[in-house]
Amino acid sequence: MNFANQITILRIFLIPVFIILIGYNKPLYALIVFVVAGLTDALDGFVARRFNQITTLGKILDPIADKALLISSFVFIYTSALTVKFPYWYVVIVISRDIYILLGSALIYFLKGYLDVKPSVFGKATTFFQILSVITVLVANITVIPDWAVWGVIYTATFFTVLSTLTYTYDGIQQLK
Repeated sequence: MNFANQITILRIFLIPVFIILIGYNKPLYALIVFVVAGLTDALDGFVARRFNQITTLGKILDPIADKALLISSFVFIYTSALTVKFPYWYVVIVISRDIYILLGSALIYFLKGYLDVKPSVFGKATTFFQILSVITVLVANITVIPDWAVWGVIYTATFFTVLSTLTYTYDGIQQLK
């Protein structure tokens, strides 16, 4: 197993650490672990490209690690004893989008025999704002952040989550034609 994949596996191992810290109401330490996990995401991609360590395993593990970290963040922050949390509707929208895209991709693959995956600018914006929403909520549990700022990030993330779902739906329909 190459170094890039080892970094990805480190990110996977950081997920239960993050969850435990949320469960014990330690938002500062959870934030640190979340940021470290985010840095490993950037680092594994850099190492894979720079040192020609791109592998099929890495292409599978990297998005799984990313989604596992984000979904865990939404679910466990929502169910935690933290003062500032995600609203239920936001967690449902975020997780439903991921399930919808996964099922749609599987359907296209089974019907066509292949899947042409094209990350969109809206998908990248969705990921950015979802990550920012986790960071914002954790920081809001450590220090004072105005409610309008927290809600602004959550609503912006929701907007891009819905928009990217629509664009991926359109792209999926085009692939089925």
